[in-house]
Amino acid sequence: MNTEPPSISFIAIMDFSARWTFLSESVSDLLGWDASDLRNRSFYDLVHPEELAEVQEIHNQTILEDRAASILYMRLKHKDAYKGYLVCAVSRTIVCDVIVGSVSFAPPGGATLSTSSTAQDVFVVTPAAANFHCRRWHEAPSPSSSPNLEQPPASHSLRTALILDRFSTNCTVTHYLNNHFIPTTASRPRPFFDFVSRDEETLVRSWLCSIKTCGVNERGQPSNGGFGYGRFHLCAAGRDSSESISSPAPVGWRLKPYRGAGSDDFLVDAIFSAHSDGLVCILCKAI
Repeated sequence: MNTEPPSISFIAIMDFSARWTFLSESVSDLLGWDASDLRNRSFYDLVHPEELAEVQEIHNQTILEDRAASILYMRLKHKDAYKGYLVCAVSRTIVCDVIVGSVSFAPPGGATLSTSSTAQDVFVVTPAAANFHCRRWHEAPSPSSSPNLEQPPASHSLRTALILDRFSTNCTVTHYLNNHFIPTTASRPRPFFDFVSRDEETLVRSWLCSIKTCGVNERGQPSNGGFGYGRFHLCAAGRDSSESISSPAPVGWRLKPYRGAGSDDFLVDAIFSAHSDGLVCILCKAI
């Protein structure tokens, strides 16, 4: 009988003190805890004692350096004591005053390697995941000094995060993290494509289809597939995308040049990721 944990990925948000503020329901499938068990509880409570000090250091470093699309391989405690600690991939992106990401089971093999290759940064704390360690070849060695939150934090990029329904055709936005780009008056459950310029809707739809396809585990179930990156014009006030007629976009090409639909549109960089309970979209203004 196969006793290996399922390749499940749940969405998580925590504050800078490492307290969970949001967990999607698949946390129970992966770690045995209900979301309500962990909400407002410290993330560190689940960290293996041998890894706690290094995880705390990386947490502080992530905040101070305003990191995005970072993956940390570490062990987290299952609620069932007989299952002990699971090797997990914890993804993290700083979004203003919180950390948005996910937690996934990290089995040895090609799928985990593929996910790791999409990250901006990879940190390996648990020895069992040493093969997934990766450092960009152009980077200098990491500094030996340990960062701490008493140091003045770096200026954080202005970002927002959306959680999308991965099971709906139009990827309905179910959660808005803040109103930095999308005003409160437009922040209601509605198709994600309401916020994509009309000229680029077909292209962005093709991206999300690809993200969903990559985010499937070995059993064909929705899971984690790493990060995808794109740039498009955000229609901040929202529009009625139901009037659009979409057709498949040619691979690697935009259907037509962007013409500019309105004064509210501006160019954003996006990081997309798929998880068992939904899609996460991180946005920041393009430079």
